Amino acid sequence: MSILVKNVSLNGKITDIGIEENRITKIASGIEGQFETVIDGSGHAALPPFYNTHCHAAMTLLRGIADDMELHEWLTEHIWPAEGKLTPEDIYWGSRLACAEMIRSGTVFFNDMYFEPFETIRAVEESGIRAAIGMIVLNADEEANRKNRKTNAELMERRHEFSSRIQIAWAPHAIYTVPEKNLRETGESARECGLPLHIHLAETDREVQDCLAAHGCTPTEYLARIGCLSSRTLAAHAIYLNERDMEILRENGVNLAYNPCSNYKLSSGRFHFRRLLDQGIRVTIGTDGCASNNSLSMFDEMKMGAIGAKLEFGGPTGCSAEEIYRAATRSGAEAFGIDGGLIEEGRLADMILVNLDSPMMVADHNLISNLVYAADSSCVSTVICDGKVLMRDRQIPGLEEIIENARRCARHLR
Repeated sequence: MSILVKNVSLNGKITDIGIEENRITKIASGIEGQFETVIDGSGHAALPPFYNTHCHAAMTLLRGIADDMELHEWLTEHIWPAEGKLTPEDIYWGSRLACAEMIRSGTVFFNDMYFEPFETIRAVEESGIRAAIGMIVLNADEEANRKNRKTNAELMERRHEFSSRIQIAWAPHAIYTVPEKNLRETGESARECGLPLHIHLAETDREVQDCLAAHGCTPTEYLARIGCLSSRTLAAHAIYLNERDMEILRENGVNLAYNPCSNYKLSSGRFHFRRLLDQGIRVTIGTDGCASNNSLSMFDEMKMGAIGAKLEFGGPTGCSAEEIYRAATRSGAEAFGIDGGLIEEGRLADMILVNLDSPMMVADHNLISNLVYAADSSCVSTVICDGKVLMRDRQIPGLEEIIENARRCARHLR
């Protein structure tokens, strides 16, 4: 596959971008040669796409099923009962819908934690984007535990069969839903096999208080003690952290996923963006699932995340547009070892074309500021992932079928 993007704005200059297979091979004016696909980039900017580092993709089918209520009621009376009805087919079409929504809003990767991972993998492979697929570890009823163990063993055995766009990760849900023995085993396996470890951390004050009572330490200290923190760990939420927690995260090179829309909608608390960034901790952006967000747009996350960081800091300098944009793009790619997040020769061919004639992109004093504070998903016209065009001129092949089937699957969850 070869692609030529002509006359596109890159870093403020008009240029061409040549792509061969899945790499950017040349950036220059007037590139010549034979290309299978030629895209006119006039009036557009070529930019790194988004990398969503915390997601429950198939929760698209639960969008709007329960809103504006306390967390315990939301979970126990609505979300968990609805999830109990999900079939493998539901997971597949819910994940296809999630992939389509993410592509429409410029996202080419998501880090997923959900049931029926083989169905999510099938959806990702067919959609053409990237994903880290979690092997769920959760202390449920014995039948569910047996099923998870069997599925995880099969995923480990077959993890090299999938395309290079698929990573397999360990995904222990949280310290309060996974016994210590299983957490230790998961951490050890992640280290031995070089796999990412994806876990919810310090999302609520109750989690911290319960951990102090049970273990005499904070959740962060607990995970460090039992060997679950490393540079391959992605900790989602990480709201309730003290200074020692932050030191531990920095010392272990842990990556954090800031989930602003979900955090604030559920009133979970405020993420310490400025302090964490200043301590040299890599901060990335995640959307969480559509049951708690309710969208998968990284544009929403950037704006809400920047505003939330300013409020938490107590001043408008608590977060710049450039910092939150990097968290949503390059930092997410780096956290998962993806050689993307920048438009450079030799890098993976992941990029989006943003329509500079969108009213939200005018005036054009500062492109990144417009992306963070003004733009929405409608500004993205073309998405390229791994050297393949996934959306062109806002069109995704097969979208009508995806929507029809996802709507059908969602009906029986009411």
